[in-house]
Amino acid sequence: MKIIWLGHSAFRIETRSSVILVDPFLRGNPKFDLDFAAVTAGATHILLTHGHDDHVGDTVEIAKATGAQLLSSFEVCVYLAGQGASNINPGNTGGTIALDDFTVSFTPAFHSSSTIIDGKPIYLGNPMGIVIAPAAGPTVYHMGDTAIFSDMALINALYRPKIGIVPVGDRFTMDGKLAAEAVHRFFDFETVIPCHYGTFDALAQDPGAFVAALGGKPRAFVPAIGEALEV
Repeated sequence: MKIIWLGHSAFRIETRSSVILVDPFLRGNPKFDLDFAAVTAGATHILLTHGHDDHVGDTVEIAKATGAQLLSSFEVCVYLAGQGASNINPGNTGGTIALDDFTVSFTPAFHSSSTIIDGKPIYLGNPMGIVIAPAAGPTVYHMGDTAIFSDMALINALYRPKIGIVPVGDRFTMDGKLAAEAVHRFFDFETVIPCHYGTFDALAQDPGAFVAALGGKPRAFVPAIGEALEV
């Protein structure tokens, strides 16, 4: 399995027979400088944690170009189907969907979920975290945008994720120190990957506080945009 950071909270995850894009905010990301066509090529599934523009990103364009199936909350799926993402497979918190060579489970996240139409926020369901369990390879937990919460311990007990994708940018999510506290207190990760930092001025510009607070346990993989973790 290969996990490639595409900036912000966006990832490309390649399993044996699937290419999964998570929160593909690419063209609107001022730090994204990769080849859009290359990093979206062959996408079979798009997973969205919630409806904010910096997570939905280029979903509709990618879905139209590749035929990738969209998985997210019912509200996000229905809204984006109206924008042209016709291949939808909605779920919600607590549910699991079996796919070709992986399952995806939806977990709680403490955040919000909406889009802006004519200057007004439009509700798009509850935000979620996503657990990806491939047929071959370690289970990955993408936390989405979230605060720390005690039921993270239950997520660990139920799904046993070995790779954690953790937001650390502060203001809209946990900061680095709090994210490290969540990792230490609630999880048994082998590797953690920080995200949701450095994209905008309002966010922490690097994951240094997170890495320092981890103290070397578990392993922190801090990729450059486009760099892959192979597991």
